[in-house]
Amino acid sequence: MRNSTPALLVRDVSKTFTPGRRRIRALDDVSFEVARGSIFGLIGANGSGKSTLIRILSSLVLADRGEVRVFGYDIDRDSLEARQLINRVSADPSFFRQITALENLLFFGRVYGLDGRTARNRSAAILSRLGLEADQQRAMVKELSRGQQQKIAVARAFLTSPALMLLDEPTTGLDPRSKREVQRFIREVQREHDATILLTTHDMAEAEALCDRVAFLVGGRIVAEGTPNELRGAVANGRPLDAIDMEDVFMALTGTSVDDDEDTFDD
Repeated sequence: MRNSTPALLVRDVSKTFTPGRRRIRALDDVSFEVARGSIFGLIGANGSGKSTLIRILSSLVLADRGEVRVFGYDIDRDSLEARQLINRVSADPSFFRQITALENLLFFGRVYGLDGRTARNRSAAILSRLGLEADQQRAMVKELSRGQQQKIAVARAFLTSPALMLLDEPTTGLDPRSKREVQRFIREVQREHDATILLTTHDMAEAEALCDRVAFLVGGRIVAEGTPNELRGAVANGRPLDAIDMEDVFMALTGTSVDDDEDTFDD
């Protein structure tokens, strides 16, 4: 593969669901590219299509039409090769709740092909960097808070240093301190391993803190894309860019608030 090949290419992806007698367009001709080694943010309200898109990029759901390529591999025709390059953090992760956080990671580390010692050392190191103390690492998952469980999900996804990480609302449910710890870890891993990250969020501050480029997704369509300053510039009208709030940028470019639920199918 050539170095100019984007880490992720999405072209004209559409997806329609038909629950009951309704016909709901979850994604409508979505197109964007994510450069290697960058963090790309997909910002949208709940129901805007973010999670549906993540499932398509993970090959968990088939698009009705369009093209997705991961480092040049077609997500449908070359699904095995593409999936080996991807890992994912969902907004609602699942675990073995009757065993400890560390035991969960050891199990998944072996599934991913790591030897026992490497899996144990890497698991403990990642959990520590995410702020989970040794006693929390040895606690059963069912005894941990929602935020602590989300940290385990992030740790599990980064065990194998994947080339492309899909982070679907990775800090949902975290307290401010835990959110900062996860965000710091994401930045460090991206720099240390030259990982490519696609981040979905409705948190403007998070997107601005982490992302090189962001796209606004509304009603299943990309309505704007650029660096944070490029998007500010689109609505500046002579104002200093650092005086423009990204929430106001989203409102000006989309006509809606990121906190408003969209009337689309995206659970």
